[in-house]
Amino acid sequence: MYLKLIHHKYKYAVEQIMLALFPGEKPVYAPDAGEPQSAVSSLSLGRSWATARTELTLDGKTAVGISRVAVSELTDDLVRDRLLQRIIKQSFYKAAVACTGIQPPWGALTGIRPAKLASKALKETGSEAQVRRLFRNDFFVSPARTELALDAARSSIAAEQKLEKNDLSLYVGIPFCPTRCAYCSFVSADVQRALKLVEPYLAALDQEIDAAAGYLREAGAKVRTIYIGGGTPTTLSAPQLEHLISHLRQVLELDRLAEFTVEAGRPDTITADKMAVLRDLDVDRVSVNPQTMQDEVLRAMGRSHTAADILTAYDIVRKSGIPIVNMDLIAGLPRDSVAGFRDTLDTVLSLNPENITVHTLALKKGARLMMEREGLPSGEETSAMLDYAWDALRAAGQIPYYLYRQKYMSGALENIGWCKPGTEGLYNICIMEELHSILALGAGGSTKLTNPATGKVVRLTNPKYPQQYMERIDQLCQDKAELVDFQRSL
Repeated sequence: MYLKLIHHKYKYAVEQIMLALFPGEKPVYAPDAGEPQSAVSSLSLGRSWATARTELTLDGKTAVGISRVAVSELTDDLVRDRLLQRIIKQSFYKAAVACTGIQPPWGALTGIRPAKLASKALKETGSEAQVRRLFRNDFFVSPARTELALDAARSSIAAEQKLEKNDLSLYVGIPFCPTRCAYCSFVSADVQRALKLVEPYLAALDQEIDAAAGYLREAGAKVRTIYIGGGTPTTLSAPQLEHLISHLRQVLELDRLAEFTVEAGRPDTITADKMAVLRDLDVDRVSVNPQTMQDEVLRAMGRSHTAADILTAYDIVRKSGIPIVNMDLIAGLPRDSVAGFRDTLDTVLSLNPENITVHTLALKKGARLMMEREGLPSGEETSAMLDYAWDALRAAGQIPYYLYRQKYMSGALENIGWCKPGTEGLYNICIMEELHSILALGAGGSTKLTNPATGKVVRLTNPKYPQQYMERIDQLCQDKAELVDFQRSL
């Protein structure tokens, strides 16, 4: 879509709302309007009002959206930027609705954390009615999505009350998978081709774990949750998993540890000996992620296992005695249908896992599906899948406890974590709602040192590829020293 900005420089705000409303479009800046797909965004400041205007043209149809805010409300630079960007997005949204006749469920709300806005407003006002008015009047969010944001906000506030200022979470990345899925953009190595990297990678990871443990002690920080993700951590052998988790438990002070999660993920990596290791080392949460129970869809995703293999893997996990199991599903996968998704969800519900995460397919840069886009359900079909999930999960006694959105997401929808009451994943809430720092180790790890009181965030990013990570491990260990001063400043 061709974009033109007049009398303002809020380029990111315009791009955000464009991507939220039209996930398939890419921003292109042109000197003149009049293109088949174009938007002209302008801003004017008068004595009393600041007015945003968007003229949107889609396939020969043109519509105008206008929104404004009182100049008296622009009290300082931060408030000014926030409110001006808000009316710019509102005007774009109004023009889009007038042009298409479609009212997206999240309205003009952009960003990946709708619940963070809801929890902030709920803590400030103490009124759920006020939050509902904010979501309806300022962002045009549907009543159903507003209630979803409120559900997640309640979980966030409850989780925050369990945290102390020196708490943080630890993420450990294992960037290896049996094969690469068609929707995946994560940098993960096919273990069959990268087998020789696994042992030296784990040796480098040991080094970073030791460095992090020292800095955590020096900072007086307490590890509240541990999450081993990837990739697929259970690509590692049972002895490798035992070494990694034993090392973490030996060098870290874990007197505040509330949960320990390992993504088992791919059923073709789940074995009884690996699950026994996890259980013996007090891992209390694992994910078994079928994504779908339809064999044709699994093949289209590039997975080498079947739905029957998923049932076998789940049975192995249950027999191991690990108390909490999550299962991930994706709505909108290639060659899936509304009926197929319903069958998948019904099958997973019959297994009775404690958590079910329902993702909406996001077409990510670097993923094969981003380029091919063959056999994908429509946004309307994906929305029907989620509607069914909402009804079926609530009927089964599950509640939504965290959510997030992504760019290029089918139907401009969302990902939702559901759980049986009392089995919420604290790590998931903390990372989504930015309740405290996440210290990330391993290739592709992205540390976020977060001060919840001020909103300040310091990011420390590890190299994406295992080879680069190993080559830079000494410097990466030194970089983690920044944790000490940051934690002491809280």
